Amino acid sequence: MELTNALCKTIQSLETIKGRRQTSLFMAEGTKCVLELLTAFKLKYLIATRQWLDDNNNINVNNDKIIEAGRRDIKKISQLITPRDVIAIFKIPSVSKIPDDLRSDLVLALDRVQDPGNLGTIIRIADWFGVHNIIASFDSVDCFNPKVVQATMGAIGRVKVHYVDSLSETLKSLSAFMPIYGTFLDGENIYKSSLSSNGVIVMGNEGAGISEEVGQVITSRLLIPPYPHDSETVESLNVSMATAITVAEFRRRQF
Repeated sequence: MELTNALCKTIQSLETIKGRRQTSLFMAEGTKCVLELLTAFKLKYLIATRQWLDDNNNINVNNDKIIEAGRRDIKKISQLITPRDVIAIFKIPSVSKIPDDLRSDLVLALDRVQDPGNLGTIIRIADWFGVHNIIASFDSVDCFNPKVVQATMGAIGRVKVHYVDSLSETLKSLSAFMPIYGTFLDGENIYKSSLSSNGVIVMGNEGAGISEEVGQVITSRLLIPPYPHDSETVESLNVSMATAITVAEFRRRQF
């Protein structure tokens, strides 16, 4: 195959959510990210330089999916400031149902998280701490946004993100089986709180935090306290930082 102008336009369209929805495709760039995802998603195209293909000749990819391209052509379709030597185009999987067995596990829920870098980092945090499912409000950033995919460093292949029309209703149904935690500036000190091995941890929007509607469903309000407690600090933590601290404390209790 060759990298035609029509295919270039299709790949360039994957930067937008409209383009991804119309084609049911997403892209990943760079050796680590691409190799991680080859076993997790169905490959449509693998676009790489001859040098990259020679260096990675042991990959299990059908020749009819491989497109050899020069760096100049790769630069045309790359979403990165510094393009890599390989780009993979994958099929977006069908929308998956939230599994019933998550009731005995730790789950993350995202309320209107907007920044692609934050979502990508949160997915990577979830992967590190063994959180396999994330529930996200429909107005959160798309997990197959190229910037999200890059920030996950391959973790998107192991962590499922389930988008729901009503996060509050979804959490309400789950609250019958597991506690719903949320981080607030007026919550109880997380280091002194009782934390269960299962439950949903809700993280809110970068600027507005957890919405009032979702907040009404939360059963335990947690605070990550500054140190010392009476010191003058920044107003709040970045949502991905707060996620890492919160999930780490839950997992620490299980050792």
